[in-house]
Amino acid sequence: MIPNTIFMDLYGLIGFPLTHSFSKRYFSDKFLREGILNCSYDLYEIPTLEDLPSLLKKNPDLRGLNVTIPYKQDVIPFLDDLDDASAERIGAVNTIKIFADGSTKGFNTDYYGFRQSISEWMDRRGEACCNFKALVLGNGGAAQAVKTALEDMKTEYIVVSRQKSGDSITYEELTQEIMESHRLIINTTPLGTFPNLETCPEIPYQYISKAHFLYDLVYNPTTTLFMKNGVAQGAAVHNGLKMLEMQAEKAWDIWTSEEDMWSV
Repeated sequence: MIPNTIFMDLYGLIGFPLTHSFSKRYFSDKFLREGILNCSYDLYEIPTLEDLPSLLKKNPDLRGLNVTIPYKQDVIPFLDDLDDASAERIGAVNTIKIFADGSTKGFNTDYYGFRQSISEWMDRRGEACCNFKALVLGNGGAAQAVKTALEDMKTEYIVVSRQKSGDSITYEELTQEIMESHRLIINTTPLGTFPNLETCPEIPYQYISKAHFLYDLVYNPTTTLFMKNGVAQGAAVHNGLKMLEMQAEKAWDIWTSEEDMWSV
């Protein structure tokens, strides 16, 4: 008698490095909790995106990938298609759907995770993002989703980056006036991520007060140095774990949906 064969649908995360990621544990727990027996999630650490085509070729059972630092923008040329409503509009991809014929399509679920989680946080505190001006720290792939969400929420913002550009200022240009007038501060950089716990964005924390709200996309550790510095000044703080969970569930919906569609 030939034993029954269980065909596994594979999912995973690409990035470099991946030591900080909770994605494998999150999806493994989800599969166990929901009794999903034919799916597996793994980490695919690739030093360069030139390795992506061979990864897909070697793993024909891959059905979906998450994308993390530093590839959210650079992965776009490697994909066959982009979702108009999310990835193409934002200019960054954190979710790839792999179809039966091997073709790929990029989506951005960071937008959904960030917008939903910060809206819920603000609602609980009786606030709304549109009532604030924001500082977006960093200008990478995650920042693109954050900026688009803020625009849709009618929230004015300034991008702060290490290098000045046409749409950003540098950390050295942050004055007391800017800090006091921009009470929502969002860290989109990896600074403070495990194991580099003693790092944080170099903003003038002395100008932060109990009127400020600090949102950190970092989720490991649960309380970053950025957040600790905010708490020391009386600010309300929030980490990125809820955003991670929400964007992961949206990615799962995309991977398993029979329809090729997007809705925020």
